[in-house]
Amino acid sequence: MKQIALELLFQLLGIGAASGLVYDDNQIHLISDNSTNFYHYNIEQQHLYKTPLSLDNIGEDNIYKAAKPDYEAITTDGVNYYIFGSGSKPNRIKLVEVNKLTNEVISENELDILYASMKSFANLSDEDFNIEGVIYDNELWYFFNRGNGPKKANGIFVVKGNNILNDFQLTYTPIKLPKLNKVQTSFTDAIKVEDKIYFLAAAEDSNSTYADGEIKGTILGRINLDKLKVEKTITVSETHKFEGLTLYSQEGKNLEFLLCEDPDNDTNKSGIYKLSIKN
Repeated sequence: MKQIALELLFQLLGIGAASGLVYDDNQIHLISDNSTNFYHYNIEQQHLYKTPLSLDNIGEDNIYKAAKPDYEAITTDGVNYYIFGSGSKPNRIKLVEVNKLTNEVISENELDILYASMKSFANLSDEDFNIEGVIYDNELWYFFNRGNGPKKANGIFVVKGNNILNDFQLTYTPIKLPKLNKVQTSFTDAIKVEDKIYFLAAAEDSNSTYADGEIKGTILGRINLDKLKVEKTITVSETHKFEGLTLYSQEGKNLEFLLCEDPDNDTNKSGIYKLSIKN
């Protein structure tokens, strides 16, 4: 990651607190941590539409903090999308499966067994557990715990088994991330590109997985998939908190990502940025 360039492509009005996105076939599929809608934006047509994810708070775009499902991670197996609650509170443990072709909800389940097992296995308290990114890769699930609790416990859970609801095995690897502007960074999203994991980690001056803090910026990093070791990090911004990452294009070793921003304010719009990397 020798050279990077960041630019704002556009802003999506009506969506606040964007937390994850997937780019596919000239469309952006976006989740928000304070909404029960799944958003779809056709870039060429500049058209935004949405799919309700839950029977609770149907179609709400701005749910108050204590009641929100806190959808923080999205991944796909090529057939369906999988959308995950953060697990940071008891009401934030849902997994919603959405058909990739029709955008229809296939199932809605609770991850109470999986998340309780993760906390027990990694010796994490409720205050230190906060899933912010998930990758699905060849029957393995990678869950990224955001270290914005008291212990600053950034780490990766790897889960495999017949299903992640109640028949699985897991491992946990703590990950050491750097500070940015004297504040510890913590995972906000991750994706797999070939044999590498690329991740975002934000610096937010808070010791809580619930309360927001002053934003100190965001880094991009690369992890060796086999060893789960950080190879390199680079500062993306010292003023923005980016929470979503998806691959936009790839030409040789040069990559373009799309990022979504959560500014932690009441503005009901989400910025979509392009991050270009020359390796």
